[in-house]
Formats: sequence, structure tokens, C-alpha cells
Amino acid sequence: MSDGLIEGCAPCAVPRGGEDLPPDLSRSGFQQLSAVADAVLYEGYLLYPYRRSSTKNRVRWQFGVLFPRDWVEAAGPVVPGVSGSADSWYQQTECLLRVRGPGAVVRVRVRYLQMQHKQVEAAGRDGGHRAVASLRTDDGVAHLTFDEAVPREVDLAVPLDDLLTGERTAAVGAAAGTDIEPLPRGAGRVVRRREEVRAHTTLTAERHSEGVYRLRVLTANTGPAPEPHTPRDEALRGALIATHTLIAGQGVEFVSLIDPPAPLEEHARACRNEFAFPVLGGEPPAEETGAGATGDLLLASPIILPDHPQVAPESPGDLHDAAEIDEILTLRTMLLTDEEKSEARATDPRAAAILDRVDTMPPEVFARLHGAVRSLTPVTPAAEGPPSPAAPAAE
Repeated sequence: MSDGLIEGCAPCAVPRGGEDLPPDLSRSGFQQLSAVADAVLYEGYLLYPYRRSSTKNRVRWQFGVLFPRDWVEAAGPVVPGVSGSADSWYQQTECLLRVRGPGAVVRVRVRYLQMQHKQVEAAGRDGGHRAVASLRTDDGVAHLTFDEAVPREVDLAVPLDDLLTGERTAAVGAAAGTDIEPLPRGAGRVVRRREEVRAHTTLTAERHSEGVYRLRVLTANTGPAPEPHTPRDEALRGALIATHTLIAGQGVEFVSLIDPPAPLEEHARACRNEFAFPVLGGEPPAEETGAGATGDLLLASPIILPDHPQVAPESPGDLHDAAEIDEILTLRTMLLTDEEKSEARATDPRAAAILDRVDTMPPEVFARLHGAVRSLTPVTPAAEGPPSPAAPAAE
């Protein structure tokens, strides 16, 4: 592992001079982005009607999926796009930043889901266990075999001056693991297994002009490839799912690639973003200046978003489908039968949380889902005058 990187949830080497880095003020900024980033992380995780038997939930994980390279390129090289709606082995973000003063530090948070297979096992008379698709315990609770996911994130921090002398690379993978949950009265158990995810993130930077730099963040799956004809569902066990990146810094500001300042338009167009779409994060500016947009935070998403994306304040919680309207999806969920709700609860804990929220939603919260007027533009009445000959005045 190269030096220059710190603060990982996986073991990371402390860089030379790392003790001289300024305090990490980006954490509060990342917290501002947490709701939007989580919506990206779980977009399409489980779709209405939230049941395992639903056709929509038999083909999952559609955004920001990074497989081992040899497996995903078995049918030919991947074709880069501006969003992560196609499978790949890497994700690249390029953005422009301006330095506000000496001692600038770039801070990056890589986030993704690690697949976790939930296997229900029934207890046998010989004391052993056998895998089953479903099991209902004596307390009436159903348990279903299903694929879940565990959120992962790794924080990296590098002085900008260090990046100008060479790239910095760090591991951002996740370890394998097994968790066993016994079911009541010895009926069986639920075994959750995770396979190792191997990946690294490389940061590079280059100077464009006085005080303007281009930053590149490239995350790649470095794991061994499964057999070429391995089904996608199995290959997902070693993949990074819903991969996205939060970028902040100390003493820097980021330039919008959607609405860059005029002097930086050419530099902005030269940025190559592959399977990622970077937008400014945080609160939008109080007023338009017409000079191009800049900000302190950047979200590189596998889903195309506008600058300063926000979760509607009326939204009571994640429905795992940001393309849907909360009111319609909530109404549909309310209309599920008791049998359908039981299957959804047994499918996944996040589905159970959605049902609990919908079933206990106060009327005033539901009423807010109907919509809101964000802004009004005053209309200046036309000056009064004699009616046009072609349009006689109404009586």
C-alpha cells in the first residue's frame, strides 16, 4: 500500500507527514451528503412490492457494479459511459478543484455494498442443518433465503502537494465473513456469508493553470475472476455494488462540471468520467451569480443527478426507488395483502422497516407526500389598453 492515505475502515498505513495534516473538517460535509448518498447506495436495492417472489427482485444490483475485470470483459471490453448503469470493473471520476491557500488536502470517501447471502437452514434430527428456501418457526415468523448487502466505506486523505508528485493507491476492499443467527426453539438457523471483495482506489492530480487542478479518483475491482460462464448472481459475491465516491478537502473548492465558470469550461469538458457522474453536493447557493458554480463537496454517483441534489423534506424515509413518487409508492405498499406483507417482511429487514413505517404513518405525514410548491415566480400583469380589433373584448 502506498503512503499518503489515512482513515480507512480497513487497515491503512499512516503516511509520511500524516501527523501534519490539518484537522478533518470534511466529516461534517460528508454528513450533509449522507441522505443523498444513502439514497444512491440503496437505489434499486429492493423494489416494490418488496417480495422475494416479485419478478423485479429476481434481477438486482443495477447501478455502480464493479466486477473482477476478466469476468466482466469475457464478452469484450466494457464501453465507458457517464453513469454506472452498465457493469464494469472500474469507476473513474475526474473533477476540477481550485486551491484557496497553502496546505490543501484532498479527502475521499469510497462507498459501496458488499453482497451477503442469507441462507435459512432447518435443524435436523441428527443435530445437523440443511439448507432450505424458507422456514416458518413456531412463533409464526417466516424466514426466507435471500441476498442482502452490507454497506462499506473507506476514507482516504492526501495532501495535494503529494498527489502532484505521484499517484497514491490504497486498498478499499472488504473481508470475507460468516454470521450465524439461531432461530427460536431450535427450529434452525440463518447463516449469512460474505466473500472477500478486493479493490483499490488510486488518486492522482495535475496542475492545469495557476490555482486550478484536475483530480482523478479511480476505483477498481482487483479480485480474482470467477469462471467465465459463472452466472451474474454468483459473480456478484466478489463485486462492489452501488459504488460511489464523496470528495471534499481542506483549502479547496470544486468546480461544477455541469455549470463551470466560463474560464474553466474547456478544462471541465476535458474531464473524463467513466461509470460515474460527479455533481456538487451540499446546500445550493442562496442566489445565482451567473459566474459558474463551485462548492465544497462533490458526489460522484453511478446515477445521473443535478448539482446539489437534495432529499425532499416531505419524504419520511427511503423506499429504495428514487425514481418513484413517494405518495404513489406508499399507497401501493398500503394496499399489499397481509400475505404479501408477511413475505416482504421475511424477505429482508429493510423491507420490514418500510412496511412498519407505512403501517404507522401519521395522517399529517402522509398528507405532506401529496406535493409541495418549491418556488413561485411572480407574473407581471400586462398593461391595460384598448382591445385588439382581431380579439374583441369579452362581455
